[in-house]
Amino acid sequence: MPLPRLPLALVLLTLALPTGHAADTRPNIVFILADDAGIGDFSAYGCRYGTTPNIDRLAAEGMKFTRAYSGNAVCAPSRCVLMTGLHPGHELVRANMPQAEITGRLSLPAGQITVARLLHDAGYATGGFGKWGLGNPGQPGVPENEGFDVFFGYYDQGLAHNYYPENLLRNSATVPTPQDGKHTWENYSHTRIANETLRFIEQNKDHPFFCYAAWTPPHADYTIPDAAPYTARSWPEIDRNYAAMVGLVDKDVGRVMQKLKDLGLDDKTIVIFASDNGANVEFIPLGSTGGLRGYKRLLYEGGVRAPFIVRWPGSVKPGTTSDLLTTFVDFLPTAADLCGVAPPPGLDGISILPTLLGQKQRVRHTSVYFEIYEPYFQQAVRLGDWKGYRTGTRAALELYNLGTDPTEARNIAANHPAIVKKIEAIMSAEHSTSPYFPAPEQSTPDKSKESASKASLDEMLNEPAA
Repeated sequence: MPLPRLPLALVLLTLALPTGHAADTRPNIVFILADDAGIGDFSAYGCRYGTTPNIDRLAAEGMKFTRAYSGNAVCAPSRCVLMTGLHPGHELVRANMPQAEITGRLSLPAGQITVARLLHDAGYATGGFGKWGLGNPGQPGVPENEGFDVFFGYYDQGLAHNYYPENLLRNSATVPTPQDGKHTWENYSHTRIANETLRFIEQNKDHPFFCYAAWTPPHADYTIPDAAPYTARSWPEIDRNYAAMVGLVDKDVGRVMQKLKDLGLDDKTIVIFASDNGANVEFIPLGSTGGLRGYKRLLYEGGVRAPFIVRWPGSVKPGTTSDLLTTFVDFLPTAADLCGVAPPPGLDGISILPTLLGQKQRVRHTSVYFEIYEPYFQQAVRLGDWKGYRTGTRAALELYNLGTDPTEARNIAANHPAIVKKIEAIMSAEHSTSPYFPAPEQSTPDKSKESASKASLDEMLNEPAA
């Protein structure tokens, strides 16, 4: 599949320079990934309980996508899509834990083609900071085997629940982080991880770098040294802490932007902001899923619709909005396009660089596909405004028109048999069998959480219901 062309001046300058030359004009790439934040947690997307001014500024100075999706509805498979450019029906890691064949976490194979590997081999310095989730120490898929010069933080996503750990990891080596029980900012793991993010940017300011800031907030455990500015709110503590953790992500987005400005790298760096999946069910009343149906681990819109904002001064027109259909699967081919190298064959993604540069996007997704195996097997397809969803390879398909029913409230499958048949064919074609994740013909979903009762956002904000 031919990729759109880079601006001619950038191509000529890039080709004229040896890899790693100080005057290399290829852009730095910073990908900031929030953990378990919903699209409704950010004021650029209509958050009502608070504001995220730095992320708002990313959108005001760049491009905001309104039909963007994460890689999947839960941590590890979403990150696998982001790293490999393979969608959930083709990727190796399709749930946090494999369903068969092995015990423990599933690891990427050593030498897997990842976006970090591609950029590293193209001469970029590559650093990751936060949560990996695709291979633990002693397994082949540790990040330093997958193209990262350095990775600092958590390898096992289960350990990332603890924000006051006794140690973190750097390239599989233990880094002691002794705790005194006081739960201060100095003891908080994200403080160290964010500081390491900024240090990597500064250390690599003179040549192209890829910084993967896979930060852990606002994922559980919902704890933070100071819940300001929500401390005095009469909300449950979990909501105050969660909102403050979203604010912390926003604050550190601002720190990254200021660091780039201070180093003179603003117009040389493309910054991307997203979240790995939708918010947890506990925060539906807070508005974290943006009023969409579903939440983390479900393939309804609330589980996979993601904030996606791109800022690149001088290249991405500020204050623009795009309705291009895109998912994390597009990041690897877009990164390849940005650094002027060919992507590996067999990817499911496309380069969205033409859209970012305000050019015609000649290659587009006709549909996007998802599958997940927790809490039960699900498949979903978006085809234009149509959304198909089912809970087994032979289960009845639910059909929604997102153009008229964005909250997926009305199943209209009975009215559109031809669309149902077309989406079922896409699901069958895009699903590949896996020895680790058997796909059942029927699942028995437990949808009781969807109606979990809790104070509404209007009640929490002391506002009249809309």
